[in-house]
Amino acid sequence: MRAIFVDANPSLAAVTETLLRPGDLPVTIHRDPEIKPADLPRLLQGHEIAIDDHTPFPTEIVKQCPALKHIVFLGTGARSYMNPEELEALGVTVHIIKGYGDTAVAEMAFALMWDAARQVAMMDAAVRAGDWPRVVGMQLTGKTVGLIGTGGIGAEMARLCRGIGMTVLAWNRSPKAIPGVEFVELDRLLAESDVVSIHLLLNDETRGFLSRERIAQMKKGAILVNTARGAILDEVAMPDALESGHLGHAALDVFEQEPLPAGHRLKGIRNTTLTSHAAFRTPEASDNLIGAALDHCRRIVKESR
Repeated sequence: MRAIFVDANPSLAAVTETLLRPGDLPVTIHRDPEIKPADLPRLLQGHEIAIDDHTPFPTEIVKQCPALKHIVFLGTGARSYMNPEELEALGVTVHIIKGYGDTAVAEMAFALMWDAARQVAMMDAAVRAGDWPRVVGMQLTGKTVGLIGTGGIGAEMARLCRGIGMTVLAWNRSPKAIPGVEFVELDRLLAESDVVSIHLLLNDETRGFLSRERIAQMKKGAILVNTARGAILDEVAMPDALESGHLGHAALDVFEQEPLPAGHRLKGIRNTTLTSHAAFRTPEASDNLIGAALDHCRRIVKESR
């Protein structure tokens, strides 16, 4: 059995080489993070396992890859890049990796919240351009943060926010308990939170979850943070709310279309902080991620014997 890392960037390629053990299955590292789905049938010849960072695996393309039996997706958002049920019907199992970057992503959400509150990035750009803006920011200590989703990342975000004296409200799709966190109905969370931070997995139930109607329920002037998946938000309603002043600021690391295309509406809206889907990119998270992916490959080999 053979595996291929189809779209390794230099840093993930280096981590993979470091973490491979003697006796592991052969893993081809394809060092091109910008491959196209049309390249997959050629690359996957003779490989039963594909390790995938961000390349789409359309069902029609996978039909052209007869050797492929497993896709190990580097993260939890495989549904943004493929249809796991359709692939399962073709005999291809999609594996996801949870928990590898909970702290890294929560720290990024925390940083985005601070930037939205104090507009650090905007002032930095303005000062470099010769201006000297005097921004009146939001003091976060004593404010209320509402967490939508409290898996590993949401729980870490709760810990960080409690540490600076914020009141933490949370809503989760299944019952949960976290010390110091009050679980409430979604309507109350949206109405009372000065900051709303999204920590949901993307699936059929959560696609478009923060709809125009739910954005309208948010507290006027609130900050919205998203480090989950872009498709969880209504990307038409959100800019409307920012431009009208109903939302005070949106700090976003993820978008429905990535990279964000030229001329995208969000680029022209001043009360936004936009980053490039980088929340999980730390050395610690990368080690955890690739280590877990290789463990998946080892388990697949063991179970196939």
